[in-house]
Amino acid sequence: MKRRITIIGAGSFGTALSVVLARAGNKVQLWAREADIAYSINKQHRNPSYISDVTLPDSVVCYTDLEECLDDPDMVVFATPSHVMREVATNLKPYFNGDEIVVSVAKGIENDTFQTMSQVLSEVLKRKIIDDHIGVISGPSHAEEVSKFKPTTVVASSYSKRTTKIIQDTFLTPMFRVYLNYDIIGVEIGGAVKNIMAIAAGILDGSQSGDNAKAALMTRGLHEMKRLGMQLGASQDTFAGLAGMGDLIVTCTSEHSRNRFVGFNIGQGKSLDEIVSKMNMVAEGVKTTRSVLEWSKKLGVEMPITAAVYRVLFEGEDPKDMLYDLMTRNPKEEIVI
Repeated sequence: MKRRITIIGAGSFGTALSVVLARAGNKVQLWAREADIAYSINKQHRNPSYISDVTLPDSVVCYTDLEECLDDPDMVVFATPSHVMREVATNLKPYFNGDEIVVSVAKGIENDTFQTMSQVLSEVLKRKIIDDHIGVISGPSHAEEVSKFKPTTVVASSYSKRTTKIIQDTFLTPMFRVYLNYDIIGVEIGGAVKNIMAIAAGILDGSQSGDNAKAALMTRGLHEMKRLGMQLGASQDTFAGLAGMGDLIVTCTSEHSRNRFVGFNIGQGKSLDEIVSKMNMVAEGVKTTRSVLEWSKKLGVEMPITAAVYRVLFEGEDPKDMLYDLMTRNPKEEIVI
C-alpha cells in the first residue's frame, strides 16, 4: 500500500528518507525551516545544505508552512534533532487529525525530562494521537549511504504490533531492509547511548590510543547501554541487535559519524565550542551525554564511560586523563549475572 508521507525536517536523514520513500512509490512531502532549502528542492531537486550531491525524485515536494505540509498525510516522520522535538511537535499538534502514524527517526534523550523521543511525542500529542500510533526507526543508517541506496538494515518499533508492521511495510525497499522489534524502550536507548560511545571512540582515534583501546571501549560501551536499558525494562537481546551493537559499530567507526567527528577533534586538542561552531549538522551525543549521565545517577546505574565523556565535554578534562581514569578503575568481573 502506497501512503502519503510528511517528513518533518529536511536535514541529511530527512532528505535521505524522502528519496527512499518516494522511490518506493509513496507521495512524499518535506518540511524545512529554511526557504532556500525548500526552493532548491522544489526547483532543482537537490538540498543545497545536506547530501547536496544526491538528486531527489521529482515527486518530492518541500514546504516551509507546517499547516500546508500536514495536508491529510497517512504518516508523519519526525526527522528533527532531539532537542527541538518537543517544540516542533507542539507547533504541529493543531494540524493532526488523529489518524496519522507518527514515526521518530531522531536518536536522543531529552534533557531534564529524560524522555525518549517517542515519549516526548506521546506527551505532546496526547488527545490527538494515541500511543499505539507512535513508533520509531533506528539502526546503523548513515544518511550519506541511505540516500545512495547502499544496503542498509534497521529496525522498526512501536507501542503497537500493528503500527510496527505498517512502519516496516512503508519503509521497506530492496536496499532499505526493516526488521520488527517490539522493544521500543530498548531500541531508543540503544540509538541514543551509542552516540555517547561514538564521541569516546573518536577521542581515542584522535589521540591515537590504538585499536585495542577502541575495541574495549565499544564492548564496554555496549555493556553500559544494556545496563541502562535493562534497568528501564528493555530486553538485553535488543542490544545485541541492529539498534544496539549494529548502530554502535557504525557510529564508532564511520567517517560519516558526526559524533565520532566531535570526539576525534577533541582528541586532537580542539575545544568543543570550536568544533560545534564549524558543524552544519547536529551531533546528538553532545546533549545526550548530559541527559544520560543525570538519568543514570537518578536510576543508580553505573556508566563510567558516559561520566568520562561528560567530564571531557563539559568540565575540560584532558582526554588522556579520561583514558587513564578508565584504565585504572577498580578491577572486577567482566560479566556480573
